[in-house]
Amino acid sequence: MTDKSKGAVIRPINIDDLARIIQIDNEILGKNRPEYWEQKLELIENQSAMSSLVAVMDDKVVGFIIGNASGWEYGVPETIGWIDTIGVDPDYQRTGVAHDLLNEMISNLKKVGCNTIYTLVNWRDWRLLRFYDDVGFEKGDMLNLELKV
Repeated sequence: MTDKSKGAVIRPINIDDLARIIQIDNEILGKNRPEYWEQKLELIENQSAMSSLVAVMDDKVVGFIIGNASGWEYGVPETIGWIDTIGVDPDYQRTGVAHDLLNEMISNLKKVGCNTIYTLVNWRDWRLLRFYDDVGFEKGDMLNLELKV
């Protein structure tokens, strides 16, 4: 475990972070998804550098966050930001890394005019729900719909 008081260095994601992100994702989910992350990072390269970040501690990437500002998709105005994915190496969870990543993302989204941020969370993921509750997220007005086919 790393001392929480050290703080993480937050910087934009780059392609050199791919292997470490795949490793963190595998440790969290128990699934190895290199193709998924290769495609995801390829898409990220076309977005603003502020929209996807990594946290570095002890000279290695220990967490990541991916998000963006809305571009009027589905009638959602440009003032809306999205948090797509957040992941922290299990050895660095509960050290403030996720808070550092989220705070930097919020700051970046504010700079481009976002005044509301959305994310989707499985309603049974109590740890993630508690995390978002702790940082001030509330149940929003939008409703997630799904169709099983």
